[in-house]
Formats: sequence, C-alpha cells, structure tokens
Amino acid sequence: MRVLAASGQLGLGIPEKAFDAGVERKPHVIAADMGSIDPGPVYLGSGKMAASPSMARRDLEMVLKAARGLDVPLLIGSAGTAGGAPHLAAVEALLRSVAADWGLRFRLATIGADVPKDIVQAADSAGRLTPIGPMQADIEGSLAIVGQMGQRAFAKALEAGADVILAGRACDTAPFAVVPVLLGYPKGPSVHMAKILECTSLCCEPGGRDAMLATLEGDGFTLESMNPVRAATPLSVAAHALYEQSEPNRVFEPEGHVELSDATYEALDERRVLVKGAVWHSSIKPSVKVEAARFVGHRVVMMAAVADPGFIAVSDKILQGVQDGVAELITSTSDAPWGLTFRRYGIDGIMDWPTPPDTPPREIFILGECVAPDAETARAVAAAARQQLLHFGFPGRLCTGGNLAFPVTPPELDAGPAYAFSLYHILQLDTWEAHDALFPVTFHEI
Repeated sequence: MRVLAASGQLGLGIPEKAFDAGVERKPHVIAADMGSIDPGPVYLGSGKMAASPSMARRDLEMVLKAARGLDVPLLIGSAGTAGGAPHLAAVEALLRSVAADWGLRFRLATIGADVPKDIVQAADSAGRLTPIGPMQADIEGSLAIVGQMGQRAFAKALEAGADVILAGRACDTAPFAVVPVLLGYPKGPSVHMAKILECTSLCCEPGGRDAMLATLEGDGFTLESMNPVRAATPLSVAAHALYEQSEPNRVFEPEGHVELSDATYEALDERRVLVKGAVWHSSIKPSVKVEAARFVGHRVVMMAAVADPGFIAVSDKILQGVQDGVAELITSTSDAPWGLTFRRYGIDGIMDWPTPPDTPPREIFILGECVAPDAETARAVAAAARQQLLHFGFPGRLCTGGNLAFPVTPPELDAGPAYAFSLYHILQLDTWEAHDALFPVTFHEI
C-alpha cells in the first residue's frame, strides 16, 4: 500500500514537481497535515490561518484534483493552522470553491474539534486535567479550546463513505495511518510510518518540503522522497522518529503508544529506507490533549540596532533605565496594565550568556515589545521607549543622538492583538464514547 504525504503543512506551498512525481506512483491515499501549535497561540485565539488564503487554495487545488483523479481518499488534519471551528469553516469554503471551479463531485466529511468549556471544567474539578509542562489552566478566560483527535474520528468518516476528510485539530499521524490500519496493516508500523511521513522530506538528507511516499508491506514500510536530490537514510529517518517526543522510544497518541525499542532502519539503496519493528500498545482509557488561547492585550514592537561599543557594554543598564523612565511617564495600574520588555540579539536575545566574552559583540539588535490593554497605550509606551533609548546617556557617549540605528520607520510596528496559551493539558476521559463525542463528523455532498 502506498501513502503519499503531500505537504508538511498544507497552505505554505507544495513543491509541484515532487508532488506530481508522487501522484505518478499511483498512491492509494493522499494525506496532509495543515496545522500545528508551533506558530503560537495567536491563530487559535484569533481564528485566523497562518497561511495566506491564496496559497492555501493553491495547495488544496493540487491535492484535491490529484485525489479525485486517482479516485483515492484525501485526508487533511488540523485545518487552517489551529483546527478550530473558524479554521475548519474557512478551509471548507476554499475546498468548495476549488471543487466548483473544476466540477468535482465527492462526499466530504468535516470533523469538529472544539471542546466545550463545561467538559474541561468538569475534568479539572475531578482531577482529570493534567498540565504538559509548567502551564497554569485558565479555562474561563479561554477564547477557543480544541482537542487533538486521533484516528477514530477519521475511521468513522471513512467507514461512512467519505472521499475527502477535512478535520479540525488532529494528531499529525492520524490522516496518514488510519487507512492502512483500517485495511489491516499492523498499527505499530502504520503509526510509526505516519510519524515520520507527516513532515514529508524533512526526514531526508538534505531535508526539505517535497512530497514523500511510504510503501507499506507486511510488518514494515519503505520511505522515499519524490525529489531525487533528497535521500532517506537510516540515520536521518531514525533521527526524525524522535521528533517532538518526550521519550526516545515511544510515540504517544490518544488511543495508545508505539514502542520503538526494537525498530530497525535498513538502507535499500542510496535514497530509500526500510523500517520495521514498531509495536503498538492500546490505551485502557482514552485521553485528549487540549489546547486553548486567551487574549492578553495589544502588542506593538520596536526594532533598533546598536554598533556603539560603549552603549553595548552597558546596554543592560540602559534598557533598565529606559523601562524605569517610561514607567514615570506612563503609569501602569491594575486597571490599565502594560508591560515593556527588551531582547538583545547578539547577547541574550535567545538565551542567557552566562560568561560573556571580554570583548562585547561588534553590534547588537534590540527588539522592544509592549503589550497593553489597548492599541493606543501600546503605541504610546513604545514611542516613549524609542525616544528614551535614542538619547539615553552612558559613560563615554560622544554625542546626544545617533547612537541607535532603526532598520524601518516608524520603528514602532503594530503587531495586533496578543494571545497566550491558557490550556496545554491532557484531559482524561472515562469512556471511548465520551471521547468520540468530542469530534462530531458531518457529511456534505459536494
């Protein structure tokens, strides 16, 4: 059985030549993931997509025409980046538009992933809500809550005759593994295959975004990039199996986990790898990862750069002085709170530099950020910070201005509404019926 992974994130562009090469191999299913939590909480909170609608429509057109031309299932997970109701509706509208333009007819299944607050609150009260990492739950403040579905909802849709499935927030593996599992292929290798395949050619050397083909046979599968310049090697494929996992030998899913302790990776030639040995272990009780976002205010960012060695040497004191100076000009109260932060790229913008060198960097980039209850306050704080920073005194200063360079003007840029994660938890459920009720399937004749 052949499974074609069209895109690591549908809507951000599918390399056409590699995808066409994959379609020529006549896959039995075409699948793609369309979302991720990686871009942060803004898309879940705002209901918007990370991809542009025009690019998303182009990608949908490619995969839909190919799947209908081959008369094979098309499965798409985490629609519209965050997989909430507005994302699902927006992608469905694009899909309908493509179908109308090309006169395509098929049975579409949409699968919702929104989780009602009362279900999460009840789980929290019963001690069935566990944080992933240091995450404090804010259920009441959540604007949108989604659960990450596994294979069960996809299987329900396929068994009812769906030709195309468009799902809300979903595990990356579900669209790729469900058809092989339904057809009787071992679940361990099928999910292991899906875990590697969902990022397309990222598991290759050199890594890329090109379509990837997996061929399942017996208790193993073969991986091959559809771009001839990319090679799947035992090392590159085994390394990607560790991707986004808390344990090196286990891949956790809502329905259970895959054990990889005995997995083997064998090079069939310079570009293909045969993988075997994954074992599936089913969960006794179901669980769902829930994600949510809350609104925290309006964000304005300020960009500046410095090449003055005197400024750079005392930049930590200067930035603290700027923060103190702005606080005297614009009062932050409990009724109207605002926050101003700075990052010094070249020193500690990404991580702390415990032992900085004796000679400081030649130049640094400063990113300032203000989050306030409203856009006007955020702009006022950022503008005040810019002016303070531009003329701040420091030992050895040669002139009262010109110690700062601005790459764009105005240097304060409106970044729009700001959001934070309010849930990143595992919700334990008592029954599979309760689990399945979270992911309703709706059918549409297109």
